[in-house]
Amino acid sequence: MATTQRALLLTKIGEPLILVQLRVAVAGINPHDYKARDTGLFVSNSLPAVLTNDVVGRVTELGEGVAGLVIGDRVVSQAGITPGSSQNGLQEYAVADVGAMAKIPDGITDDEAATLPINIIAPVVGLFGSLAIPAPWSPDAAGFDYASTALLIIGGGSNCGKFAVQLAKLAGIGTIVVVGGAEAALKEMGATHVVDRHGGHDAVLGRVREVVGDDLVYAFDAVNPPGDQILAIDALSSKKRGAMARLLPNAPVDESRVAGKTAGFDVRDVFGMSQMHPGLAGPFWDLLPGYLEEGRIKPLEYTVVKGLEADHVNAVLDRYRDGERVAKTHVHL
Repeated sequence: MATTQRALLLTKIGEPLILVQLRVAVAGINPHDYKARDTGLFVSNSLPAVLTNDVVGRVTELGEGVAGLVIGDRVVSQAGITPGSSQNGLQEYAVADVGAMAKIPDGITDDEAATLPINIIAPVVGLFGSLAIPAPWSPDAAGFDYASTALLIIGGGSNCGKFAVQLAKLAGIGTIVVVGGAEAALKEMGATHVVDRHGGHDAVLGRVREVVGDDLVYAFDAVNPPGDQILAIDALSSKKRGAMARLLPNAPVDESRVAGKTAGFDVRDVFGMSQMHPGLAGPFWDLLPGYLEEGRIKPLEYTVVKGLEADHVNAVLDRYRDGERVAKTHVHL
C-alpha cells in the first residue's frame, strides 16, 4: 500500500471539504454525508475526518487470516463510523472489514455495486433486525410463515425503500405494500401493492387499510421524520401488537396522536451499520455476490462525478442540504 495519498478531508464543521495530501490513514455520497459536513454527524469528535461509507475498490493488501480474497479482487464495502475511521471513501486507499464487504461478481460494474452498502444494509437491519422478521438465510427462517406475512414500506421511491422491497421479495413475504414510488418499477422489484402517497394522511391510510385490514404488524418507514411516522403506526393492527422500524429516529414519536391501538405498538430505531450487527450483516455480505448473480438483488440508478475534487463533492452535499432531488452520486477517484 502506498505511504501517501490524496483525500478530501473535513477539518471544521459547517465548512466545505478541502483537498489535502496525507499519509495513508486507510479507506469513501449519501444524505447523511452532508449532515456530517455541516453538523458533525458521526465525526464531530474525530476531526479531521474522511466522509462517505459506500466504498468499491480492488484489494491491494490482505490482513492476517483473511481468506477467500486475493490481491486484485474487486470488492464493495460499507465503511464503519467509528471515530477516526480509516475506511471511508473519499481517499485513495481504504481499509475494509471482513463482515462488511463482498466480492463483486463479473457481471456487476463498480458503480452498480456502489449503490448497495448504506442503502441495502439499512433495510437489512430494519426488516430482519429491528422488526425481527427472520432473515431468510437464518436458521429461524424454516419455521416462519413468510407467505402469510404482510409488510408496509413507507418511502418506496427512496433507495432504501427500493432495496427494502427487494429484500422482502427475497424473503418470500406474501403481501408487500409500498407507499410512494413508481408503481411499475416497484412491482418489478417485488411489491404486491403500490399506494399513492398523495391526498393526505387519512386518504393514504385508507388505501393501505384496504389491503391489510386490521392485521398489519410490520411497518418500515424509510423516509419520514418523526412527525410523519404516524402513518405507519396508524396502519398497524389495533388487535395485534405491531412494530414500526424507522430510519430517522431523531425525535420521539408523538404518541398522543395515535389512537385505537388497544394491543399497543413498538417504535424501533434502525442503525444500519454492518459493524454493529455482525451476526446479521456478515452472512448477508457472504451471500450478496450470489444474490447479484441470480438477479435477486438488483443495483439501483446512479450518476458519476469524476475526480477527487472538493468542489464537485461539495456541490452534491449542498444539493442534499438544500432539499433538492439528488441522484445517487459516485465519485470516480
